Amino acid sequence: MTATLISLVSIFIGILGASITGLCCKKYSFGFTGNTIAGVFGSVFLNKSFGRLGFNPKHIIELGNINLTLFTINTIVSFLGGLLAVMLITMIKDKMNKNQS
Repeated sequence: MTATLISLVSIFIGILGASITGLCCKKYSFGFTGNTIAGVFGSVFLNKSFGRLGFNPKHIIELGNINLTLFTINTIVSFLGGLLAVMLITMIKDKMNKNQS
């Protein structure tokens, strides 16, 4: 498994987190396209922000083998990135709609 494949899996997990959040809580749903975009950006942003702690794709395959602990942390952070992105966008949308009223 290469670092690029691990990055793509992380992005997919972020999309999954945003989509599951939208399905479970209709308040946080922006449709398929909106949740997908939020999941991609949330996952990438959170992984880039916290990946410097040592669980970025390069460190996961550093010795030629996959470090499952780091990969698990990476997927959890990706999922949370998608979830938090949808929630943040909903908060911003609600705030903007409240200011217009």
